[in-house]
Amino acid sequence: MRADIFSQSPEYSEFWSEYHLCTLTTLRRDGSPHVVPVGVTVDVDAGIARVITRKSSKKIANIQASRPGEARVAVCQVDGGRWASLEGTAKVLTDAAAVEDAVSRYADRYGRTPAPDPERVVIEITITRAMGLASRSRPTPSGRTT
Repeated sequence: MRADIFSQSPEYSEFWSEYHLCTLTTLRRDGSPHVVPVGVTVDVDAGIARVITRKSSKKIANIQASRPGEARVAVCQVDGGRWASLEGTAKVLTDAAAVEDAVSRYADRYGRTPAPDPERVVIEITITRAMGLASRSRPTPSGRTT
């Protein structure tokens, strides 16, 4: 299935390269949402989003509680009237090469390299849906854009 992110505008992709904190939503066993602030990197060409975190976090436990390939998640960022959400399925990567790659991508987007952490893992999200409004022109109260 080709993800919606491949058909988004260049502005949408650019928005995902700007410095913005994001949220990650995972689902608890009872189906209720667990929403936390995170940094997210997006590889538009591959249709993959990544989040680095500690393996002991609740978000990791929520993902691992799902059957393989069925951990549904969403990441979102907002900047005034601009917003973007990505939905998909998540898996947890623990191998050193994947962690190193994700840390490098994080450093590129956020301008800092996190301190080494032996507990670090990667949440890799295969994007299935992309939504948002990333245009820099903003709607006015009358509905016209500026």
